[in-house]
Amino acid sequence: MDTVTKFACQALQQGTAALSLAHKQLANQAADVFAPADRPAKMEVLPISEDALRQVNDRLQKLNATDIAEAERGLYPESLLFDRPWFDIAAAYPRIWLDMPGIWDRSSRKSYQEFAEGIDKDGYPGYYLQNFHYQTDGYLSDTSAELYDLQVEILFSGTADAMRRRILAPMKTGLDRFSDVEPVDIRVLDVATGTGRTLRSLRGMLPKAKLFGLDLSPAYLRKANALLSELPGELPQLCQANMEELPYRDEYFHAVSCVFTFHELPGAARQNAIDSVYRVLKPGGTFTVCDSLQKGDVAVMDVMLENFPIVFHEPYHSNYARDDMEARLEAAGFEAIETYDYFASKYWVARKPEVAAEAE
Repeated sequence: MDTVTKFACQALQQGTAALSLAHKQLANQAADVFAPADRPAKMEVLPISEDALRQVNDRLQKLNATDIAEAERGLYPESLLFDRPWFDIAAAYPRIWLDMPGIWDRSSRKSYQEFAEGIDKDGYPGYYLQNFHYQTDGYLSDTSAELYDLQVEILFSGTADAMRRRILAPMKTGLDRFSDVEPVDIRVLDVATGTGRTLRSLRGMLPKAKLFGLDLSPAYLRKANALLSELPGELPQLCQANMEELPYRDEYFHAVSCVFTFHELPGAARQNAIDSVYRVLKPGGTFTVCDSLQKGDVAVMDVMLENFPIVFHEPYHSNYARDDMEARLEAAGFEAIETYDYFASKYWVARKPEVAAEAE
């Protein structure tokens, strides 16, 4: 990476973090003035020390440095570091402010399952029919899909895509086990793909592979289709379905990813989803998960983990934060499970065992 490109990337990272912080401060000031006094996030959050905030910032800087380093060594193109939906951001930002009074109102009333009239809720599991993050219409409207990426980038100080990209290196290593397969015949699935941001990163690393994305929300899949249609090459195949029952044949994929999803599932659904992924993976295939840190992983982040389900409606996060994901992966049959963390996220990399050689 040349010096100018590296400097531009660092400036973008720092500028995005600064703008996210400024937005959060303004939003908090607005909430202090206009939000209902009995809003839970106003009453119950735990304080965070200045030293803890410095340590959190150090973790953010390490994440950004790793993102640049992996692009420098060619894991994915440098252009991914600048891949931001600028026009979407410009259009969505005013709408985020207009959406805030509704968020404050739902929070104060503890109303977690409100959807606009006309939204079809039939056929979805009960745990999915939530206003996660108190967002309008949960995951079931085009408005929600239009605002989601910017909301998440603000939440994570502009690092959401950088955290997503930390699944790429272990996935690439896992795919090396299929070196005898032509690149155009490699099949990779991203479950709970949302607006397709992870698929955009996967396409950067795997320009010839067959990519698949699955999600429960038709609105988010429409947004994903629009964003992914901008990319050259074969369009990923998108499917609306529940990850607990993946609609693919056994042993079909060489790798599967799942990003920012398991903390929004109850325990039984988590296990069902893992079992389903195991079924559709080829022997030797890799399952790579990115999700929230868990309790005790990083001491300085524990207060934030306690605050997260208070500030943002996340009914299953506290259970997830104490769940034994390694045990769930092992119960499904996975082996060689590795874990690591970056900034606010934790990662699991698990392999489906190779088929045992038949005795002669």
